[in-house]
Amino acid sequence: MRIVRFVGGLLVGLIALVLAAALFVLWFDFATDMAAAAGLGPVGYVFLWLAFGANLLLWTVVGALRLGDDSVRAVLRRDTAAGDRRAVRSRERVLVGSGGSAVASADSDGTEDAVAARGGEEPRNATIAVIIPAHNEEPVIGGAISSALGLFPRWDIYVVSDSSRDSTAEIAAKTGVNVLELLTNRGKAGAIEAVIEEFALTENYDGVLILDADTELDQGYVDGVRRQLRDPKVAAVAGFVVSEWKPGERTFVGRTISAYRDRLYFMLQYFMRFGQTWRGTNASFIVPGFASVYRSEALREIEVNPKGLVIEDFNMTFEVQHKRLGRISMRPDTKAYSQDPFTFSDYRKQVGRWTLGFWQTVRRHGIWPSTFWLFLGLYIFEVVVVSAILLLTTLVAGFVLVGTLAGEAFVSVPLVGTSFTAVTAFLPLTALAMGLLIPDYMLTCVMTAIRRRPSYLLYGLLFFPIRVVDAFITLRMIPKAWTAQSDGRWSSPDRVAKR
Repeated sequence: MRIVRFVGGLLVGLIALVLAAALFVLWFDFATDMAAAAGLGPVGYVFLWLAFGANLLLWTVVGALRLGDDSVRAVLRRDTAAGDRRAVRSRERVLVGSGGSAVASADSDGTEDAVAARGGEEPRNATIAVIIPAHNEEPVIGGAISSALGLFPRWDIYVVSDSSRDSTAEIAAKTGVNVLELLTNRGKAGAIEAVIEEFALTENYDGVLILDADTELDQGYVDGVRRQLRDPKVAAVAGFVVSEWKPGERTFVGRTISAYRDRLYFMLQYFMRFGQTWRGTNASFIVPGFASVYRSEALREIEVNPKGLVIEDFNMTFEVQHKRLGRISMRPDTKAYSQDPFTFSDYRKQVGRWTLGFWQTVRRHGIWPSTFWLFLGLYIFEVVVVSAILLLTTLVAGFVLVGTLAGEAFVSVPLVGTSFTAVTAFLPLTALAMGLLIPDYMLTCVMTAIRRRPSYLLYGLLFFPIRVVDAFITLRMIPKAWTAQSDGRWSSPDRVAKR
């Protein structure tokens, strides 16, 4: 059975890659013909590639450079460590005592310590406290605690129940971990601030892990964090989010949301944040609040719970960058599995909170001279422009589609018919479909091949409407960030207990 699944997965991946290649050829031929007809020349080819996003292309190139740099450094570290170990062995002396016993010793010149420092033996492991802030998380809190208990001692785990009205605190207490129950709803940031102060976590641990109640850690998470914290310049280790894929527990809408998030997270992390967190760039503007670690000495300098913000993770990241507390690190060896919204209503609310939190953080910190803001400004410019163009083009496409389907009855309406003729002369329905749908679906085909999940080809047909909703929320939240005040209090979405 395992062989059948393996072969089936390979076939799915191959079919998806062939489909992606065919769509790319179709799109590229059509787009180059359009560019040539418009007389754009070489500039037209530049705009073609920008269909995939300027930031995505920029950071993909930087990520490739980082991959090469990391590979070279890994080889050099192995060679250096091997040379140091040979040097240690060559200095050994054999001392023969009166009883005839042989005792091996090494010269005390610090060589063994040097081997450890350069990656041979691991130095002292960083001590890490685990914070799990929760508000009415009865269905999932047990899974998060169980996941943490598999990697940490129970006395290093701290659950803070933020005025929960269900059994969140009771479930946590039965596991034997530390539990702090707040009587008033302070929001996630307020809960984090309270538990850090109550147990003096930044004084007693080297680092603090903030873990969402609907998140479970991969078995390699702790080792990955400790490897990254060996660099003393690292102030925060960003968790590598993976969408939990349990289709049997979801409706069609829920599966579509989870598949969409899976594609989004994969692209953002491998093609953007991997490059942004290279030692030479340090341009990441988000340390996700679902499962990330802050070094204690950096966390002591961060204002975790300022007034007026709906979420905390963007602000905490900006604090690291603005105060120059250190570097943000991210690698795929710190995976954690997050539960996505089950309904479109919860999805829309979550995206609204995240987007509002980003713009509120931009408002709070403002602009300061730095390469961080140079790259952030490029990102903001592209997000705003692309969102506006996407919404406008979608409206135009809807207008053209209605006119095409309605036929003469639509065209005969005064002014409407003239507008339809003018628009279709410049942007026919085929061109709109090629520009809006094909590049998006190509990415879905690639993701289908990577995950080997044929159902993504079906769910991917609905990804574009979700992108349109995301674009609308992005623009809608900009003025709200400057006019509305938030207290950070939360209301949990619908949850399903993890099995």
